[in-house]
Amino acid sequence: MIIDGQIPGTFVWADEVCVAFSTIEPIAAGHVLVVPREEIEQYSDLPDDVAAHLAIVSARIGRAQRVAFDAPRSALLVAGFEVPHTHIHVLPAWGEEHLSFAYAKAAPAEEIRAAAEKLRAQLFADGWEANVPPIDGL
Repeated sequence: MIIDGQIPGTFVWADEVCVAFSTIEPIAAGHVLVVPREEIEQYSDLPDDVAAHLAIVSARIGRAQRVAFDAPRSALLVAGFEVPHTHIHVLPAWGEEHLSFAYAKAAPAEEIRAAAEKLRAQLFADGWEANVPPIDGL
């Protein structure tokens, strides 16, 4: 699992409730997954406090994405079919027509890292430096 370091991840956020890391198949540069530390299979099964926390963190990341990637919107997608662990896709968005997993493509590691660094820099600028962990792990 990425959260516990068994699988490498490119992190942009960490706190006591959740982490956020880059997806290896982004729909757009800067696409990250916000994941609760507690393994809860479905979004609809989240305790209210965890769901609220994930929404707050997703909004903070979304604001940073809009600035870092000069996007008019940030988007959230919750599907949950890929793995049995709740995760929220947060990505910069330029139109609803591009918000489909059909656009998700494997990206080179250097592109993923560059996008994550851009997002991390904006999260720092926004005052969230305490929540920005080392990029390569917790």
